[in-house]
Amino acid sequence: MKSRKAIAYYRVSTKRQQKSGLGLEAQQEAVKRYIQWNDIAIAKEFFETESGRKNNRPVLEKAVQACKRSGAILIIAKIDRLARNAFLVARLIEANIEIVAADMPLAKKLDLLENAIRAEREGDIMRLRTTEALQAAKARGVQLGKYGKMLAIENQKNADIFAKGLLPFLLVLMGEGFTSVRKIATELNKRKVPTFRPGGRWHKTSVFNLLTRLNIRTGQTKIGRT
Repeated sequence: MKSRKAIAYYRVSTKRQQKSGLGLEAQQEAVKRYIQWNDIAIAKEFFETESGRKNNRPVLEKAVQACKRSGAILIIAKIDRLARNAFLVARLIEANIEIVAADMPLAKKLDLLENAIRAEREGDIMRLRTTEALQAAKARGVQLGKYGKMLAIENQKNADIFAKGLLPFLLVLMGEGFTSVRKIATELNKRKVPTFRPGGRWHKTSVFNLLTRLNIRTGQTKIGRT
């Protein structure tokens, strides 16, 4: 039986991720596992460094056109690697190609669209909350320096950037007296602050890891480089 052909598309959000391989290797591994179990042969791979929210994605467009010419399916590791823009995903679904997400192999077109809508909504909520946290921190007289600028970066599936996005919120909590990892975890859950993994809950370990990424010691407000 002849293997099905596929075009693999991988996306990272920053040049830093591209150079370090952060995120890219995990995507390739997820796709590799999927094709091994489903008798699929990768005809070509496309790599793009771009925000998932942008509509203009030249490399993704090339991957779609390659699928149309060859009749291959488009394989991605996760739906948010395709896009965090629901309108773009809807357009791709209407492009008359088969799209498969390795983490959701049985997902139908509407499932993919629903996940894209959820990913975009979560990104909007995170940006709103971090903006509000920045304003609150400034109102309390907190000097954020260069870290305040980090909040302007679009929400990205990168733990370091995610951690820096939460920095002002953490400073606010610590300024209010929540200085232990247990107390911080409790407050983050109480105020419904999303974790790096959508739908997760904060625990002492995850808060400790977050503070470690930011080089913050509990009970102190000194912040260094990460």
